[in-house]
Amino acid sequence: MTSVPSTTHAPFAPFAPFAPFQELAQTLLPYACDDNGDAAHDTSHLQRVWKNAASIHAAEGGDAQVLFAATLLHDCVAVEKNSPLRAQASRLSAEKAARVLASLGWPEAKVRATAHAIEAHSFSAGVTPATVEAKTLQDADRLDAIGMLGVARCFYVAGRMGRALYDPADPHAAQRPLDDTRFTVDHFHTKLLKLSAGFQTAAGARLAGIRHARLQRFLDEFSDEI
Repeated sequence: MTSVPSTTHAPFAPFAPFAPFQELAQTLLPYACDDNGDAAHDTSHLQRVWKNAASIHAAEGGDAQVLFAATLLHDCVAVEKNSPLRAQASRLSAEKAARVLASLGWPEAKVRATAHAIEAHSFSAGVTPATVEAKTLQDADRLDAIGMLGVARCFYVAGRMGRALYDPADPHAAQRPLDDTRFTVDHFHTKLLKLSAGFQTAAGARLAGIRHARLQRFLDEFSDEI
């Protein structure tokens, strides 16, 4: 009979993607995602942003505990893309994160630093990141919005919002205003193709260049097929 490996001595096994801060992940993940069915901002998104943040942190430094707490809690208040409150989402998440961390006994300075990183990560909030942790989180989150993952998430969100793939009469808005509330491909032009130019760290910008090229290649090939 084949024996089944014991998991008795692996209390943080479900949190392995968050190494080496599995205990931090175990503590904070229950607060990390609202249960609103948005697979573009679920635990797998947090795992990817964590991986991106770890890569950038290895080159840029900063307070790892603050950075990874901010990574886990950066979307802890869910606001749909088409909500009038969308621009406030990162501020609401920062306020919730500050309450959570304060309740866990975190020092006030670390609470403030984590909250700032969360508030500044959002594209729509327009908050300038003032610390290396905030710059790293903003870059790490934006990496998940470009490249092939960015393509997948863009079309997933568009499906949730009931948007068309593109305008069949003018796919790239040559003779009309861009409108990404109606046409998914317009979102590439209004936002996604612009993101790589705004990265805050050298390590993030290098990774963004690779993913931007993939994003552009997808759009070129998509355009050829339509």
